[in-house]
Amino acid sequence: MPRKKRATSVPIGKKIKQVRTKKKMTLDQIANATGNSIDYLKQVEAGQKIPHVGTLLQIARALEIDSGFFLREQESTLKRRVKAYTQRTENYAYTTLTPGAENKHLKAFKIDIEPMQDHEGVGYQHEGEEFVYVLTGNIEVVVGDHVNTLAEGDSLHFNSAIQHKIRNIGDAPAAMLVVLYNP
Repeated sequence: MPRKKRATSVPIGKKIKQVRTKKKMTLDQIANATGNSIDYLKQVEAGQKIPHVGTLLQIARALEIDSGFFLREQESTLKRRVKAYTQRTENYAYTTLTPGAENKHLKAFKIDIEPMQDHEGVGYQHEGEEFVYVLTGNIEVVVGDHVNTLAEGDSLHFNSAIQHKIRNIGDAPAAMLVVLYNP
């Protein structure tokens, strides 16, 4: 009996390049639409850099596609899906809750963060607003210089143009609903 082939996921950078070239868009056009440098975009397309969700939203908008296209996982089991998402976005596992929302301003995600983890590097910063609702666990959301500590059932709404960072400060996995408004 032949072995069933497992679906393989396409790296985000490769997906971006495929869509960009299919739409005959230049890196210069994407750079102007997102504010990212051409060098950075080349690194993303080559798989050398993993863009933050805010950057993915900007790129998706520039390409006029649903950002969920970059975050959807083709593998069937939740464990594999979470593992693949985590590899793509460092210490976070993202699940899009608004598939098919091409050119929409509002995006929703379920984000899972392992205990005592955060996103490496500088914080996020993207045009718009962000709403975070903690489903489980304890998280810290730093907005500018202000530190917000949230537990299960707590929420926070803030200007996402201010540099911000989310991390799990607990000893158990944390899950949250994050809604982004990107004008």
